[in-house]
Amino acid sequence: MLQIFCPYCEELLPETEFVYAGEAHIDRPVSPSEQTDEEWAEFLFMRKNVKGIHFERWRHIHGCGRYFNVVRNTITDKIIVTYKAGEPQPDLSKILEEQNQ
Repeated sequence: MLQIFCPYCEELLPETEFVYAGEAHIDRPVSPSEQTDEEWAEFLFMRKNVKGIHFERWRHIHGCGRYFNVVRNTITDKIIVTYKAGEPQPDLSKILEEQNQ
């Protein structure tokens, strides 16, 4: 079971407290009504689904109810860092270097 740190509650909790909410940092089209059907389908359904480092959104459903971002390695299932929604993507090279020390 994953242990996820909620950056709002500042607690490390089991994953059953949370719900996965998809890939993080997806930009919504500025003018959705001007998108073609193909462009809209691309926005709605197509995701990276990477093998390795992945930026995800999670929601703390049994706590504060807020969305936040998680950087997780999909191969090892290890969570590298969590951060509040709206914050920029963290510098992973610095974080990974600190974790390896």
